[in-house]
Amino acid sequence: MKLHVINTGFFKLDGGAMFGVVPKSLWSKTNPADENNLCSWAMRCLLIEDGDKLILIDNGIGDKQDAKFLSHYYLHGNDSLVGSIQKAGFGTGDITDMFLTHLHFDHCGGGVRVVDGKPSMVFDRAKYWSNKDHWHWATVPNAREKASFLKENIMPMQESGHLHFVNEGNQTSFSAFDIHFVSGHTDKMMIPKINYNGKVVCFMADLLPSVGHIPLPYVMGYDTRPLLTLEEKESFLNEAADRGYVLFLEHDPQHECCTVKRTEKGVRVDRTFSLHEI
Repeated sequence: MKLHVINTGFFKLDGGAMFGVVPKSLWSKTNPADENNLCSWAMRCLLIEDGDKLILIDNGIGDKQDAKFLSHYYLHGNDSLVGSIQKAGFGTGDITDMFLTHLHFDHCGGGVRVVDGKPSMVFDRAKYWSNKDHWHWATVPNAREKASFLKENIMPMQESGHLHFVNEGNQTSFSAFDIHFVSGHTDKMMIPKINYNGKVVCFMADLLPSVGHIPLPYVMGYDTRPLLTLEEKESFLNEAADRGYVLFLEHDPQHECCTVKRTEKGVRVDRTFSLHEI
């Protein structure tokens, strides 16, 4: 097995929204904001080369949205989804499985493009994976999350016949990783846990966006069930500290990976490093 970091660029989100009830005087120490109170965030994906499988986890925001939509998020950086895949030595047609932790636009928008005014799949040979509960949550959205679940990102997967569902009770779809389900951020988000070079690498998605979110109260304002996030995060971080998990950070603007340790103040960051150091 080989793992490849797929960088799709950066975007900006409101710092207060990203840290919820935590005061700016605290969160700005790790994630300084600009004059508009916006912080930069990565959209870092992961490519798993496993035998005849080439599995991409998440795919960023994409570029098919109109200028008005994209103007809210200030996309920047030199990396792109397709360019990063090519840098790893592959093309979009080589991807066999497109695994989506959840269907918010910054995690799944890069999987669908528009050609001659019609949607088409960027990974035209791949199966696109979600789960039934989250799919229903995303396609019949609540008012709070409706702006994050964009039909143009989601429905073409089903309409094209590329959509497949992971069964929560029988996770045999992937030999490359196990799946941990959490529902504080959004219903039935999936966290892949990958056995790699003697380590367990956890793709943290929005359960832990960055190193700055490790202290328990640092929960995003976007989370639909913040008290559940607290429980899920505490349980996961304690397990990660005890078992030495490597946490792969999708949104941290600086750090690809970290490990955590128990301290008198609770679980805290142990060290940060690049994936290739494993």
